[in-house]
Amino acid sequence: MSQTFRTIARFQYTSEAQIMKGRLEADGIKVFLQDHFTIDTDPLVSNAIGGVKLKVLADDALRAQHILNSMHQYAMDDEGKAMICPACQSDQVELFSTISSLKSLFAFLVGLISGTLPMHMRYKYKCDACGHEFQLDPSKDKSA
Repeated sequence: MSQTFRTIARFQYTSEAQIMKGRLEADGIKVFLQDHFTIDTDPLVSNAIGGVKLKVLADDALRAQHILNSMHQYAMDDEGKAMICPACQSDQVELFSTISSLKSLFAFLVGLISGTLPMHMRYKYKCDACGHEFQLDPSKDKSA
């Protein structure tokens, strides 16, 4: 049995990696996270160091990868249902943040100078199937 670890996934934030770690450990797979303390200390270095690395024993890598691939990785609404693209009705919708207004740009710059994360961000959704970008109803957008 090989006792070497193999990286099977990388995540920008520790919270994402912890969710996947819990899922794999529930199936009896030993999991090791690398660089999560560094990223928890300074999240802005995540891209520079390659994110949080999710590692498993080499013997379990194929099974772990299959489990991760089986998990739904697209956006869900508040009721836990898959988000639907208004253009093509696909459920392959991803959430991403954007800086599109003067208010969000100012918040980003203040956060950058003060060493904190920006508090005002606008979130959009993008469909992987057709490429359509959309927002939810602005009256329901909590960041406005």
